[in-house]
Amino acid sequence: MSWLSDAVVERLTTAVAIPVVPGDRYELLEVIGAGGMGTVYRAFDAELGREVAIKVARDASDPRLVARLRTEASVLARLEHPGIVPVHDVGTLPDGRLFYVMKLVRGTTLTRFVEETPDQDRRLGVFERVCETIAFAHEHGLVHRDLKPDNIMVGAFGEVLVLDWGVAKVMGESRDDAGVILGTPGFMPPEQARGAADLVDRRADVFALCAMLAEMLPASAPKRLRAITTTARAEDPASRYPDAAALGADLARYRMGGAVRAYRESLWDRVDRFVTVNRTLILILLAYIFMRAVVALISR
Repeated sequence: MSWLSDAVVERLTTAVAIPVVPGDRYELLEVIGAGGMGTVYRAFDAELGREVAIKVARDASDPRLVARLRTEASVLARLEHPGIVPVHDVGTLPDGRLFYVMKLVRGTTLTRFVEETPDQDRRLGVFERVCETIAFAHEHGLVHRDLKPDNIMVGAFGEVLVLDWGVAKVMGESRDDAGVILGTPGFMPPEQARGAADLVDRRADVFALCAMLAEMLPASAPKRLRAITTTARAEDPASRYPDAAALGADLARYRMGGAVRAYRESLWDRVDRFVTVNRTLILILLAYIFMRAVVALISR
């Protein structure tokens, strides 16, 4: 008798655990992610000859879980934006579990991107695109409510995708989640951590965005940039930016060398910012003045 190796047993266990999608169109190949709501598989779409991702609900017996996955699919389907994964199909497995088919995302998490990218301006450029994606969702009346680095994917060319919209809140619609704490500790604002669903709005996403931004910044980050994160993470929602668009606009002003609304500059701050932004021009002017002075002395 020969015993199977641990690697073979693991592969067999995984193969048995992979569900079968009804019909001949989709073939699930391997698990590429798992979370509280379900499991994501890399799959092959035989009809269109392409690889896709399929998210399958963890349990068919939990109506709240199924409803959240259906909400996620519906939210993604209505948001057409380069930073949001498009949904292609939705259905139900033979065992009753809901699934939906979406674009296969390739890239790395924001956490790993930051670890591998020492260039601060490039980091901020990617973060600005995250703000643009959330601003688009806010404009369409949606609040993500679970923004964190692991829910942000960054592609090889700096493209950004915001994932996991299962606990998204549609502004103006009532949901049965009063008193339920949804989100991730460390990125939730105080009102969300208390389960005060009626108080959670766009400013909750602003708090989470800048909780991520704070993790991306070194301890020596400039005062104007630190002021942006402080304003966005104020305990009182009224003291934060009203939405992701306002946050992104202040960040863009910072990256362009302009004054930011989150920081009240002194005269010295303005001078320092002017010198920093126009350093090359100032050096050229000083060099020109120096050369003219030298020429004048020689002429005498």
